[in-house]
Amino acid sequence: MSNYTDKELVGFLNDTDDGAIEKIFKQYYSYICSAVYKIIPDPVLTEDLAQDVFYELWRKREKIQINSSLKAYLKRAAINKALNYIRSKKMKFDSDDNDTVINISVASSENSFEAMELQDIINASIDTLPEKCRIVFMMSRFEEMSYKEIAAQLEISIKTVENQISKALKILKKAVNPYLDKDLK
Repeated sequence: MSNYTDKELVGFLNDTDDGAIEKIFKQYYSYICSAVYKIIPDPVLTEDLAQDVFYELWRKREKIQINSSLKAYLKRAAINKALNYIRSKKMKFDSDDNDTVINISVASSENSFEAMELQDIINASIDTLPEKCRIVFMMSRFEEMSYKEIAAQLEISIKTVENQISKALKILKKAVNPYLDKDLK
């Protein structure tokens, strides 16, 4: 198996070389699987999401501008793919001390628009979280992993997990507070 430089691989991709995606796939598939697996420790799902990254790269090859290294671009795409998968799951937020619970339910048509608007605000706020904070938060809230499991998976301390969750909740609470009814504050 030949190893190409990122510059060569991007060149193949830009030239729409039919073998370009195969060369990129062979060189970076296991690396991308590893990046996804750190966020979603499910081997089958990891492989599916990693393959989606390469499919999207090929599908968008004519529009993509890779300014950093190809490896960094693919890793970022893989992390985003994993986070988007997690985000597509049921939204659930609660603070560590259970003093604030935000449940979004669309019980009536009157509340439907408001709930969708609040959901958009929450999603946008999650997107603005620093990368490590966002990953820890999403693993906790969407994958329902314990702090201990997150710490082991990301090879960080439980205290770091606690700090990242606390930071995320403060940011999200600040973002949604203006939209909540006064009696819920």
